[in-house]
Amino acid sequence: MRLTLHVWRQPGPDAEGKLVTYEADDVSPHMSFLEMLDVVNERLIEKGEDPIAFAHDCREGICGSCGVMINGEPHGPLKETATCQLHMRVFKDGDEIYIEPWRAKAFPVIKDLVVDRSAFDRIIQAGGYISVNTGNAPEANSILVPKEAADYAMDMAECIGCGACVAACPNASAALFTGAKISHLAALPQGQPERAQRVEAMVAAMDEEHFGHCTSIGECSAACPKGIPLEAIARMYREYLRAKLVGAGK
Repeated sequence: MRLTLHVWRQPGPDAEGKLVTYEADDVSPHMSFLEMLDVVNERLIEKGEDPIAFAHDCREGICGSCGVMINGEPHGPLKETATCQLHMRVFKDGDEIYIEPWRAKAFPVIKDLVVDRSAFDRIIQAGGYISVNTGNAPEANSILVPKEAADYAMDMAECIGCGACVAACPNASAALFTGAKISHLAALPQGQPERAQRVEAMVAAMDEEHFGHCTSIGECSAACPKGIPLEAIARMYREYLRAKLVGAGK
């Protein structure tokens, strides 16, 4: 396939950025989207030009670092698919593809398609730890977890923190991400001691990072590569209200 790429190029955080057009020839439909960018970068390097900077690590839809806007959609046109799992067969010969970074005040551009998502790390850090003593591996059945609770917690734990929810939201809200992290531990017995304290601290950290407020538009869940449902946001609200009524630390 022959594709025309319009890629956002920005030398640094304080520099002005712009879309630069590249022609991608001989693109195999079996390539992943990141492999296609690898090939484009190899040709740029051969010509002595600066390669396109983009974030990646596992390339297996696990780490969440690969997210970019593709034709205005976080991670591209396929639902529940990270950018690294997107294959070029979803495009047609002659297509024009616009590739841009996440757009949010809380995610400043570092270079080209790479953004600083450390705001997510600070939200998680605000949640602290769980009061479970370390040491020898405990007996597997010493803390009984109902299957329904375990399944729910695992569903919430699927969040990979890629930031697609923020990029898709017109308000750049991090409510889905924060809600998933809060809901994960709130459903398990191990997460009960700091349950109220955790939700208050994480919601406060989310607000401090200048993410927008949730207005229940639903774009976040639709763009999530792991299909985290809006229920995560509803659970966050319930947990926050509970914390205020019961009292932090109880």
